[in-house]
Amino acid sequence: MSHWPDSRILDLFGIDLPILQAPMAGATGSAMAIAVSQAGGLGALPCAMLGAEQIRQELETFRQASNGPLNVNFFCHTPPADDPARIARWKEALRPYYEEVGADYEAPTPVSSRAPFDDNACALVEEYKPEVVSFHFGLPEPRLLARVKATGAKVISSATTVTEALWLEQHGCDAIIAMGYEAGGHRGMFLSDDLNSQVGTMALVPQIADAVRVPVIAAGGIGDGRGIAAAFMLGASAVQLGTAYLFCPEAKVSAMHRRALHTARESDTALTNLFTGRPARGIYNRIMRELGPVSDLAPAFPLAGGALMPIRAISEPESNSDFSNLWSGQALRLGIDRPAAELTRTLAEETLALIRR
Repeated sequence: MSHWPDSRILDLFGIDLPILQAPMAGATGSAMAIAVSQAGGLGALPCAMLGAEQIRQELETFRQASNGPLNVNFFCHTPPADDPARIARWKEALRPYYEEVGADYEAPTPVSSRAPFDDNACALVEEYKPEVVSFHFGLPEPRLLARVKATGAKVISSATTVTEALWLEQHGCDAIIAMGYEAGGHRGMFLSDDLNSQVGTMALVPQIADAVRVPVIAAGGIGDGRGIAAAFMLGASAVQLGTAYLFCPEAKVSAMHRRALHTARESDTALTNLFTGRPARGIYNRIMRELGPVSDLAPAFPLAGGALMPIRAISEPESNSDFSNLWSGQALRLGIDRPAAELTRTLAEETLALIRR
């Protein structure tokens, strides 16, 4: 018999602990997923920045090390139309930074890409049959979603409003991640691009839990057992943590990102579209201060990052984070340096102690 007040996610995913590691593209990989899985939680492999062969290697590495369930995560955005004029305006806004660091402004602008879920990615899901497949920015087209569900995988996605949660349930999600405004990284919003529509975790979770029949996974601003216990009280069946896992040695964050996580104040994060073209929460830095964290000049996701690449190529090796995305949620001050498996078990122990009081 489960000690947890709601065991639906445990039963649905076949895990021992209702703790999901957020699939943070570029910051986590198989090492993190293995550690979380071995501790009894649900590890995740982010695939949006990986090619097919890289995905294959990560899946095989995980399967060799763990028999536990796995969450494989994909983006399902629609690639933007070509807009060279907007890209040129954005690059012109960055010209002073090119000149400052000595980057070649006249060189062709690199292309920043994030691969949306497609037939090739779907074929890998069909081959490896991960227990959970998660999506960000809604769901893929019905044809691809049907193929995913035919493998037996449980499908989850992020909702940032009750309307999005209802849409996800109607379109076949087995559980829904209620992504509060506090969460780090890219907002999962997909039915609206209005940031004023975004809701904090404490308000969002109970409203989604009341609106849908499927289990709800709380995300955003949760960094310790107190937050997890509160999420259960609000109606969640599990939690998903991202920023807390960035402090683990398994995280693939740069030294300057790790330093920022340790030194930033709780009020030092903001939503910004400068780095990719979509709102994402990260630690405030110089370019966000000088251009404003949200700019109409930034091209649509994921193209905004292209013009920043030459600047970052020079600044980052010098440990200069002025022009780099430093993704983080608002609960960063709760982060503690410890291995991912230990963190997962400790979070569960803290939560159960609070729930049993």
